[in-house]
Amino acid sequence: MRNRGIIQEPRGQAARPFWETKTLQEMTPEEWESLCDGCGNCCLHKLRNDTTGELFETNVACRLLDGHSGRCRAYAARFRMVPDCTLLTPEGIRWFDWLPATCAYRLVAEGKPLFWWHPLVSGDPETVHEAGISVRGRTISELDIGDAPLEDYIIDD
Repeated sequence: MRNRGIIQEPRGQAARPFWETKTLQEMTPEEWESLCDGCGNCCLHKLRNDTTGELFETNVACRLLDGHSGRCRAYAARFRMVPDCTLLTPEGIRWFDWLPATCAYRLVAEGKPLFWWHPLVSGDPETVHEAGISVRGRTISELDIGDAPLEDYIIDD
């Protein structure tokens, strides 16, 4: 229905959020960025067994990760400061098997709903931490491990 140029939803029906109506490729840069829940899991170092392909997660975080907020301390400069930082793109999401199953980018790509704790759903950036999804309080910076091998920091679930 139109009323003075304002589009109104039919009564009883709320507008669906952008992540339910758009593909990753259709999202604006702002929408894309807002999908990040701030969990910090993508900033943990991972190891892959060259023979079996098995993936191992460590509790060692990129030196730019703010372990409290789950966000990058130098997001705009991250590729200059950390040359091997991975650029997440709509086209590449399906190939990044190291993203957690709870990752909004992965969920949207798979046509699944976001979890209740995602800040876009809850309206609160703290719910990702309250739900225990984030890496808050569970990491060590790569700057603090010295020459120790990453294998020493594999997380045993």
